[in-house]
This record gives sequence, C-alpha cells and structure tokens, in this order.
Amino acid sequence: MNAKRSLRFRARKNALVNEDFRDTASALVAIGRSFYERGWALGTSGNFSAVIGRDPLRLVITPSGVDKGELTAAQILEVGKEGRETGGLKPKPSAEALLHIKVIERGAEAVFHTHSVWGTVLSNVHAPAGGIPIEGFEMLKGLEGVKSHEHREWLPIVENSQDMPALAESVSRTLMKYPDSHGFLLKQHGLYTWGASLAQAKRHVEILEFLLEAVGRLHMIKPTV
Repeated sequence: MNAKRSLRFRARKNALVNEDFRDTASALVAIGRSFYERGWALGTSGNFSAVIGRDPLRLVITPSGVDKGELTAAQILEVGKEGRETGGLKPKPSAEALLHIKVIERGAEAVFHTHSVWGTVLSNVHAPAGGIPIEGFEMLKGLEGVKSHEHREWLPIVENSQDMPALAESVSRTLMKYPDSHGFLLKQHGLYTWGASLAQAKRHVEILEFLLEAVGRLHMIKPTV
C-alpha cells in the first residue's frame, strides 16, 4: 500500500470510528434521559456505557457529575481499559468506569447503572442475605435466555465503597461467583445490568427495575384474611 492509499485508508477508518462514537453517544443520551424521566437516574445519579472498540478497548461513557435529565452528546466521553479518558477533555468520566470495565471484560457490550428508589431500598433490606431472589413473575422472560416465569433470578448485592479499585475487584469476584445473573446491586446505591447490545441492556434495566418494584411493593402488602 503506497503512502496516499495508506492515508486514505486511515482517514476512512477514523471517519467510521468518529461516526460510531457520535451514534453511540446520541443513543446513550436518549436512554439516559428516558431513565431520568422514569425516576431511575435522577439528578447526577447513574452512569451508562457502551463498547465501540475491543482492540484496544474503547468505551463510550457518561461523565461524572452531570444531570442525566440534561445530558448532551457533547458531554459523552471516551475511555480506555484503565478507565481514563483518551480524548483529554473535561469533565471527568464517571468514577465508576472501572466497574463498567469489569463487566465488559466478561463480554457485555453495554452497561447501565441506575439509582431507583426500589433498587436502593431493597439493596439495604436484603443485604444480610447477600442478594435478592426473584421468581414466579412473567416479566422474568424479558431477561436474555429466560424462557419461563419459573426461572429464579438471583440478584447479588455488593457492599459499596469509595475505593474504586477495591470495589471493582469485589464486583469481579461477584460476577465470577454468579455468572448467570443478569445484574447486581450495590448496597444502598443501585442496580447494575448489561447486555450484548444497547437495546438488550436497556431492556434488562426495564425488566429488573419492574421486578424490584414488584418485590418491594409485595413486602408492603399484607394479605387480607
């Protein structure tokens, strides 16, 4: 390949990379705003990411400290394997980027973290048991690979920490221990779930948030005699 052809090849490749980034950033903004509207990512809570390259790993992720109801594509950042920015821009990536990377290293293409009231409350109530069993609900069939309402989903609960490298290792151990789970909860913090695509990860948020609210509401209702 001569020099001119090499330059044209790199230019086309860069254009495709930039297009992937723009399209994925716009999708994360739309999803983030929809979660905000449903009360799952109020204020600056929550963070969302998606893979746009594997060799080397390139991740599109929401920034730290940005209101998800006012999120724009221009605020979305790109990080590498260590969770640091590759574009040299501010604001900083989400402090929980390392947690996203641990999930992505196990094959996920998109990772969403929400802060719903039910996820937060139940992660505290069920923390002594180490997780929440969810079974018998028809909505379980919305989780990838689940064919019956008789499926028993175990949603592990991970002790929260401000030490992100240590928390990332704790998440990694949890994922290894419960490889069939579709998500996990950080104690008094919220839900993490993922998927093989943005659409699948979004669906998993919707299904698991529904199930968490259903479990929570059942705790509140006492059967009449």
